[in-house]
Amino acid sequence: MTIAELLLPEWDIEITTTRTVLERVPDGRGEWKPHEKSFPMAHLAQLVSMMPAWVAAVTELTEFDIAPKDGPQAAGYAIQKTEKLLSDFDTNAAEGRAAIARTTDEAFQVLWTMKAGGVTQMVVSRHLALRTSVINHLVHHRAQLGLYLRMVDGKVPSIYGPTADTRQG
Repeated sequence: MTIAELLLPEWDIEITTTRTVLERVPDGRGEWKPHEKSFPMAHLAQLVSMMPAWVAAVTELTEFDIAPKDGPQAAGYAIQKTEKLLSDFDTNAAEGRAAIARTTDEAFQVLWTMKAGGVTQMVVSRHLALRTSVINHLVHHRAQLGLYLRMVDGKVPSIYGPTADTRQG
């Protein structure tokens, strides 16, 4: 079995689960945040919707600078309707899946470097970068979003098991 064949079922499960969380993000609560140091809900939801697009940066590049000194800066976050977040997420998830599927075992072993402002932050195999910087990172922010939903009295979907909102009986 190839690395891609091992990763794709996990990708599919995590993407499906993440979509159910994004579906519940309430329009009109974008500025809300649980603490002054926290992201606003709209920022967090938009980040979650964009993260699957990061797969291509890991599988197709050998180096990525998240804050290049002399290059283009990433676009800022905006408050978007849930429908737009879901549309973007679906596109990004499909592109991410396709990028995983076309990556060979040899390509997954290639070293990948993340920099910030030209300073190396980590050097790991593409496989490890995909697992930690994309999949695990997505799960982390999805969990934060689930907490935000609970705090604004939204319904939290089943993630790895039932929640108070999905339990039967």
